[in-house]
Amino acid sequence: MTVDERGQVGGLEALVLGVLVFVAGVLIVSNAWGVIDAKLAASSAAREAARAYVEASSVDAAAVAARQAADEAIAGHGRTPSRARVVQLGGAFARCSRVTFEVSYPVPLMRVPFLGSAGAGFTARARHSEVVDPYRSGLAGTASCA
Repeated sequence: MTVDERGQVGGLEALVLGVLVFVAGVLIVSNAWGVIDAKLAASSAAREAARAYVEASSVDAAAVAARQAADEAIAGHGRTPSRARVVQLGGAFARCSRVTFEVSYPVPLMRVPFLGSAGAGFTARARHSEVVDPYRSGLAGTASCA
């Protein structure tokens, strides 16, 4: 009895194609999660910057406290704080003033493990605003919003 070996290699190309499709799908999903994670980090940094600003002890310390809080929030999410851009969009360190911060963080288009990242990609942005407490001590003026 002879064993017919025809068709033994047939289907190998389907396995290779399946592995390639799986790897490409995993890369796409992980890059999409990278954008979501950067958005969460930017949102957290904007929130912490606004809170630190309105809770600061003086005008001089407010901007420094906001930047430091944003950097710590970005670092807490495993991101590089020097890549984040923190901008105060409005408001002043005064009673009833609404202070708004925007944090943006760049996300590469494609990130491949062990090879690095490629492409300009996206920029994750988040804004948060807080109102300076109208009854807080140490500020000049009267509370007009309470």
